[in-house]
Amino acid sequence: MMGSWKHCLFSVSLIAALIFVFVYNSELWENKRFLRAALSNASVLAEVCHQIFNGKVFYSTENGLKTTLDESTCYEYMVQSHYITETLSEEEAAFPLAYTVTIHKDFGTFERLFRAIYMPQNVYCVHLDKKATDEFKDAVKQLLSCFPNAFLASKMEPVVYGGISRLQADLNCLQDLVASEVPWKYAINTCGQDFPLKTNREIVQYLKGFKGKSITPGVLPPDHAIGRTKYVHRELLDNRNSYVLKTTKLKSPPPHNMTIYFGTAYVALTREFANFVLQDQQQALDLLSWSKDTYSPDEHFWVTLNRIPGMYLKWSHGKLEQHCPIGVS
Repeated sequence: MMGSWKHCLFSVSLIAALIFVFVYNSELWENKRFLRAALSNASVLAEVCHQIFNGKVFYSTENGLKTTLDESTCYEYMVQSHYITETLSEEEAAFPLAYTVTIHKDFGTFERLFRAIYMPQNVYCVHLDKKATDEFKDAVKQLLSCFPNAFLASKMEPVVYGGISRLQADLNCLQDLVASEVPWKYAINTCGQDFPLKTNREIVQYLKGFKGKSITPGVLPPDHAIGRTKYVHRELLDNRNSYVLKTTKLKSPPPHNMTIYFGTAYVALTREFANFVLQDQQQALDLLSWSKDTYSPDEHFWVTLNRIPGMYLKWSHGKLEQHCPIGVS
């Protein structure tokens, strides 16, 4: 009698265990594709670390980041690609950033950049070159559809390297970002071939050190750059090629007797400075209009405006206030 009871209890326990295993395996089977991809990514990273610790150079034969949106849901894609989906610190939550990303090709490279800079408290505007292929545009749109804080620029430019269209692409995104409800502190412009060397928190801590000053490194024009604003330049665009043509026609002097500076096209701008750039007719918009037939105006536009002596206008409580120059070299 006792043996029969034990045998019955064993049978019931075994059946219950089999049912649990079956249900668990069924759920695992539904997600096997993205789980396998995640494990594959982890294996690649583990092998990289192992080779580095042994002083060897590692060459991966496959991409660690899987582009599988066509086969996966947004949730699966974000999990298998290891996106950060929760703010990692109170410091970062209190200091959201805005990004502009100007791209025209190489979806895989853009995907890696976006994955590296993505944080849920930030906001992202992506400018797609009008000349980009439909396949590239569709892939970017599909990726961004998974993220509520990322969007395409409301106006797209056919970008010509070295032309005013490159600067205008950034301005289009900046216009969209200042309209965002995200209370971002700095806007950082990037291109599709960039990649961050710092974590989001390290970037936040670095920017906080500038105490509300925009970062636009630059100098007075070196000899090789003088011709960029001395002569009229024209954007030429056709189906096969696009470039900027230098003419022999001299340009008029800069508006308002501005001193033109040259520097990097990649900057970090406060929200107040962004509003000044987009709205100030006397200085910013006049300089933009004058810059339309110069070469690579994004290398002098930001830095020149940020060095107007005594004329940086800080937006505070809806009023314009006189403020000291804040150019950071």
